[in-house]
Amino acid sequence: MNIYFSDYFGIKKEALDKYGAFNVSLINDLPVFIDPFLLFNSDKAEYQALHDRIINYISFLREVSDGGKISDGQLKHWFLFPEVKQNWLGYSRVGNGGAGLGNSFASALNENLSSIFNDFGNEQITKGSHLEKLCLIRDGVGKDSISDFTTNLIKSYLCEYTQSFALAEIDPTRLKDVNVSHSEFNYKTRRWMSKKYKLPYIDGDFILLTPKDILTKDEAWINKHDIIGDFDLILEAIPNVELRDQVNDYLLRQISDNAKQKEINQAVSKTLLNFPTLIDHYIKFKEDHGEQAVAISEEKLRETEAIFINQVKNLSEALRALSFYSERGDTFEEAFRRVKYLKQVIENNDGYRLFYVKGAPIKREADLQLIFRLTWYASEDDVNSEVNNGRGPVDYKISRGSKDTTLVEFKLASNSKLRQNLANQVKVYEAANQTEKSIKVILYFNDTELDKLLKVMKELELREGKNLVLIDARATNKPSGSNA
Repeated sequence: MNIYFSDYFGIKKEALDKYGAFNVSLINDLPVFIDPFLLFNSDKAEYQALHDRIINYISFLREVSDGGKISDGQLKHWFLFPEVKQNWLGYSRVGNGGAGLGNSFASALNENLSSIFNDFGNEQITKGSHLEKLCLIRDGVGKDSISDFTTNLIKSYLCEYTQSFALAEIDPTRLKDVNVSHSEFNYKTRRWMSKKYKLPYIDGDFILLTPKDILTKDEAWINKHDIIGDFDLILEAIPNVELRDQVNDYLLRQISDNAKQKEINQAVSKTLLNFPTLIDHYIKFKEDHGEQAVAISEEKLRETEAIFINQVKNLSEALRALSFYSERGDTFEEAFRRVKYLKQVIENNDGYRLFYVKGAPIKREADLQLIFRLTWYASEDDVNSEVNNGRGPVDYKISRGSKDTTLVEFKLASNSKLRQNLANQVKVYEAANQTEKSIKVILYFNDTELDKLLKVMKELELREGKNLVLIDARATNKPSGSNA
């Protein structure tokens, strides 16, 4: 059952765990990313050196930026980076191909080098320098941009880390000498250099492993959501009373009497721009609570492994026992049979447990869709998640040539736009993809969700059948696997 790195390269997962590496899927990115704060806060000298490498490079960029006035060619070479897709981490809906660091990130970094980064490397309030400052101010610079930048700047370490494991644990015939671009930066020539490594190789590309203890999920420790949400706490922690009063006065003048949360958030962002020293106070607050970053990241990673590795493995094995992977037919019949097997395992063979974390059901359809893709991996069809033909993405388009195409849409009954989706969405997708074959699959986790779903179906005069499949993922009243 080839889903993960350990499967494809014939090694024991325990070997990866002992080495400290995350067992990535080679079907789809898994939703974790590198948090540079975990490098900064680590007791490991090698991680601290990696963070210093990041800071040194940004300091170099600040020196050559000249207040943001550099040529387009220099901007492209020094500021733009491709996504390091070979680590199979991130939020790609299909495969491992992301957008990388484009012009918006490059421009944001370049423009802010002379403002919020003007004291970079010489901070007076914080213990160190942090790239994450950029995402605190600039819209459109999120965790994936920060992680992509970090991954690029430590790529040579990841290559060496992977090479060391590969030489010790993987069959030499599965390795290849690869010339990896953008591996190291030569400060004398001011150019990025390539370097050769012996790395695991499959399907025309190399694979990179990443240590677990620098990975997190959802948000980096230093993030925009917290600086806005915890603004009052940050303000209270500032020892300068005069500064606190100035900030309070400025903030209150930006907010109307009946302000909604969006307006308040915008006012806080404007205040941070006007008083950039607040950013350093926020970062110091985060530095002082760095042990929480480690604990939270470890817990998030354990949950990710439980859902997207351990439980998906169990689900795929249960599906395999039901001939899920051997059924053939036209794409609609095959897709429908597979959905039926999925329904059988979830409803009658304890598969519903896959969709619960600490007793609570999953809340994001993106997680549901990723689970489905990881269990569908054995198909010989062209299965493309989030195919977009101009009218919006559909979860899966299963095709066997231009004349045999089936669309599969996975939804949660808790979706606030469920009625709208059932009424319009698939018809639009069918027209865009030139097919009349589609299957809508809806999971519900409690009686309230079921009642809502049945009401919507009644209003729209819909019935469960081959085009609409309901899956009962309630944790109560389930037969045990031995009795199913």
